[in-house]
Amino acid sequence: MLYIVSTPIGNLDDISIRQAKTLANSDIILAEDTRSAQTLLEGIKVRFNETIIKAKVWSYYKEKEFEKLPEIISLLDEGKDISIISDAGTPLISDPGYLLVSTAVKKKIPFTVIPGPSAIISALVLSGVNPNPKHGGFSFFGFFPKKENEIIQTINRLKKIKEILPEMVFVFYESPLRINETLKIIIKSGWNPDVTICREMTKKFEEVIKGKAPELINNQYKGEITVVLK
Repeated sequence: MLYIVSTPIGNLDDISIRQAKTLANSDIILAEDTRSAQTLLEGIKVRFNETIIKAKVWSYYKEKEFEKLPEIISLLDEGKDISIISDAGTPLISDPGYLLVSTAVKKKIPFTVIPGPSAIISALVLSGVNPNPKHGGFSFFGFFPKKENEIIQTINRLKKIKEILPEMVFVFYESPLRINETLKIIIKSGWNPDVTICREMTKKFEEVIKGKAPELINNQYKGEITVVLK
């Protein structure tokens, strides 16, 4: 059985009983970062008194997906229980996993999702905007591009969507090293959305900063960032 397991987005206390049991009883855990996976497993031992976790942790990131696919499918055919996790949140959402899941669908290999915390939903709630579909709904755009011309193209697409759906809310991830450059390009584009920057959600130094792009630019941002544009 293949398990797509969501994991905490920052605070290990958010791990659920079902997530912990699934990971502890898996034969193999596919992880983007094996060190983060081991930290998670140690957290499970402490919180749920799991003295033995039999799962072997395999490194599984974007560049290795295709290479490892045949072996993983073979093990699933043998009846092994395999879980896939990302560094935080749910696999496939801006993280590896789609190739494996799509292959499982084609080969009729059973799989299920073990749900959990979501940076997208948490940021929407923290932003205070109305994400209700009756008020325009929201769209998730993953990580913003790194190149300026691609950022400009993305912003132009968002502006066109707003012309048709003026209440639409946009959510995306951004690096603390690039967020000021992205804000600068938003300003240059002539667009003036309400911006909410959610930083280090669920962690000790969680911070929610709201304003217009000119007010938020040139701040020093650290940690994981999710941005909401309205």
